[in-house]
Amino acid sequence: MGCVSKPKPTPLDEVSKAIVTELQEDGRRSYAAIGKAVGLSEAAVRQRVQRLVDGGVMQIVAVTDPIELGFARQAMIGVRATGELEPIADALAELREVDYVVITAGSYDLLAEVVCESDADLLEIISQRIRTIPGVTATETLVYLKLCKQTYSWGVR
Repeated sequence: MGCVSKPKPTPLDEVSKAIVTELQEDGRRSYAAIGKAVGLSEAAVRQRVQRLVDGGVMQIVAVTDPIELGFARQAMIGVRATGELEPIADALAELREVDYVVITAGSYDLLAEVVCESDADLLEIISQRIRTIPGVTATETLVYLKLCKQTYSWGVR
């Protein structure tokens, strides 16, 4: 999923919003149960969910704690850059260890979250891969010490 501008998506109708809400509450909820809650057949829910996924509105994934899966280091890296930011964001997004990239306003031009196996891996990612991306002028690494909250159930508007 690149940083290239996409056409503005069609606004979601109330039924699609209700489906998203149902899945935010429990991503394992069956299409039949969702259909019952929103007034559609199981097949209709399946089709809508597929359209929402294909349209980039949502993903259905298992949210995990990286530490519990053997990744000893997680960090947010603030990136300062010159020139066009989208190619830098795309280069960051291609790194296997990067799971989150945003272009920002403020002290940093971009933020990239990384999940890696060790401090040595983190050092290699920063010094040999991120700082060598054309346009990157500086980085600041904020190492995570403890994950206190992670949620994706902010609802829909």
